[in-house]
Amino acid sequence: MPDAEAPRLLCVEVYRSKPLSYLTETAAGLLAQLAAEAVFVPTTTRTREQYHRIRLPCPPPRFAICANGGHLLVDGVSDPDWHATVRRRLAAECASLAEVRAHLVAAADPAWLINERVAEDLFAYLVVERPLLPEGWVKELSVWARERGWSVSLQGRKLYAVPNPLTKSAAVREVARRTGADLTLAAGDSLLDADLLLAADRGWRPAHGELADTGWSAPTVAVTSGRGVAAGEEILRELRRAAGGHPGGRPGGQPSGEPA
Repeated sequence: MPDAEAPRLLCVEVYRSKPLSYLTETAAGLLAQLAAEAVFVPTTTRTREQYHRIRLPCPPPRFAICANGGHLLVDGVSDPDWHATVRRRLAAECASLAEVRAHLVAAADPAWLINERVAEDLFAYLVVERPLLPEGWVKELSVWARERGWSVSLQGRKLYAVPNPLTKSAAVREVARRTGADLTLAAGDSLLDADLLLAADRGWRPAHGELADTGWSAPTVAVTSGRGVAAGEEILRELRRAAGGHPGGRPGGQPSGEPA
């Protein structure tokens, strides 16, 4: 949009002493209202350390989900029983992190590889020069990973390799069980959000991002008309509308959701 029409932004994350992530001021107000009306559950592929850098404009949520479902935070602390359950599933249902990480490192070309990392000892990712990635390389890696019970997702400069049993939806179902929620609302923009969107009663995805790029859709998932920060505001309005219209002891009937 023209510079003169750009919305004012509120910085919600600082990294290495520099501002990194933002909400519009309107979205900040909507999020504060949503958090007061429903059980708001930030749900992310970020590690716990990365999540704790975020300063949302609402009271600290009681529940948060990090590492793509590997950690269920309760009042900011990882639930050890949940994490142990996740570990058992990973050991029983897919190839080891060591095998997948070794393949990633061997297959990557130093010409476009910036960094290689392991997150929470649960999954791996590469930081890459995306324009230099060879055509078909990600697809070939996806086929290799799928045969071993893993999935690959390219988001910006990060290429994630994540074990299939490690899901956001499983952690959200656990939060719903603990809170007695009978309605779940979710939003997300990456392939790693797809399972969460499908598991929710209703979902939203923005008109930009990895899901949009691949044309992903589902009957219960709506697509925003706006893009970028405008999509974030639109999703928050829809979440509040859906939560407020749900019968229950308080507005929203204690839904859980992840505004984009």
